[in-house]
Amino acid sequence: MFSLTKMPSTASVLSAYTTFTATAMLARTVLTEVQTMIGQLIPQRLQEKVLSKLGDIFGKFSDQLTIFIDEYNGVAINEIYQSSEIYLSTRITPSVKQLKVSQSAEEKSLLVTVNKGQKIIDTFEGIQLIWEFICIETQKPSHGWNNVSETRERKSIQLSFHKRYKEMVLSTYLPYVAERAKAIKESKKVVKLYSVTDYQGSWDSINLDHPSTFDTLAMDPVLKKELMDDLDRFVERREFYKKVGKAWKRGYLLYGPPGTGKSSLIAAMANYLKFDIYDLELTTVRSNSELRYLLVSTGNRSILVIEDIDCSTDLKNRQSGGCNDNDSNLTLSGLLNFVDGLWSSCGNERIIVFTTNHKERLDPALLRPGRMDKHIHMSFLKPCAFKTLSFNYLNIESHSLFPQIEELIKEVEVTPAEVAEELMKNTEDADVALEGLIEFLEKKKENMKCKVEEELKQVKEQEKESEKVEKEGDKKRKGVNKNKKMAKTKRA
Repeated sequence: MFSLTKMPSTASVLSAYTTFTATAMLARTVLTEVQTMIGQLIPQRLQEKVLSKLGDIFGKFSDQLTIFIDEYNGVAINEIYQSSEIYLSTRITPSVKQLKVSQSAEEKSLLVTVNKGQKIIDTFEGIQLIWEFICIETQKPSHGWNNVSETRERKSIQLSFHKRYKEMVLSTYLPYVAERAKAIKESKKVVKLYSVTDYQGSWDSINLDHPSTFDTLAMDPVLKKELMDDLDRFVERREFYKKVGKAWKRGYLLYGPPGTGKSSLIAAMANYLKFDIYDLELTTVRSNSELRYLLVSTGNRSILVIEDIDCSTDLKNRQSGGCNDNDSNLTLSGLLNFVDGLWSSCGNERIIVFTTNHKERLDPALLRPGRMDKHIHMSFLKPCAFKTLSFNYLNIESHSLFPQIEELIKEVEVTPAEVAEELMKNTEDADVALEGLIEFLEKKKENMKCKVEEELKQVKEQEKESEKVEKEGDKKRKGVNKNKKMAKTKRA
């Protein structure tokens, strides 16, 4: 039976608690010092095992919870690790003593990260969080002829915090880190241009250094604003597309004469959205199955471009070539499935762009809404767009010769590429450049006049020829009728 005479006094309880707390604090201090000593004296391949045992011994005194974020999840990259690394690059303080700096050939800016063993302290909604970079090297025995072992690194990030905040860290803090990393990555993203390597049948990339932007694009301002609003609306409607059960994609058809800026517009769209471009030349694609393979190899937030769709490959003939297995050749139905079906299931935030010089030659099946949602006519240069070119190439916004040039532009069909070529001849002297442009436009106007006169002449000659043929036909008909009448008279 429990005896009241054996109950400990309040002073004894407080003394015991104080002793326990002091012991726990001492244990954590000792554990920290031992970890430092281990890092200096014990080979790295043994450190993990020793620290793990010490963690078991001293863990019961600790109120800290530690999360380990490995660089790889199996064979796949761990996106949380990547996000953490990017996020922590913005949280480096003067207390950090060792940094790692790198730069790849594809990147324009330096990548600064914390070296292994270094700690970063972050604060989120009043919670203190300690990040530490861990790198463990292992030696893999070699089975080759030189008998040289291979050193491998296993990288991870260790996140420690008070265990009472576990739910907040997992449900709020780490998603916040991921979102911030995404924003940082997008702001520093280098847009890529992908093309298909014919000998490999896969995508190869280079940096897209095309300088075209919506500010430098010689395009009708109203149409430009309409397109930019459409792009903004598209990227902001993730939840809308999910709600209505549609794939998060958008199709654009750019059509118009050569030299009207279709390729420059695509580059401007990519630079505006920070989307990579996948340039697909259909003549390099041998079958529907290869088309599907290339499709699933493209990334999210990208623009797939098929230029000159009217002449890049004869889809109609290839569809009706008598082959029963549609996967063995590229067909129109395969391309439509690519735009509608498979395309819809292989990623998000995708844009597909067809370009053509002759819209009337395209199969109507390619043009309906849902495949090509917006048709954009890239027309000849207009006076309002000319001022953009003059600012781009001559750095001027007005000139006494502008009214004359604008009147000539209204009278002739001239492309932005032609005008840009003329302005580039004398970029140092605006007067000379604009006078040269006027001479070019007047010559073009005269050539157009001669061409119209020649066409009228041909029309008149054709009309005369038609009249001549018609008269000869009348004579023949009269001769036939006369012969019939004479024959009838003889029979009578």
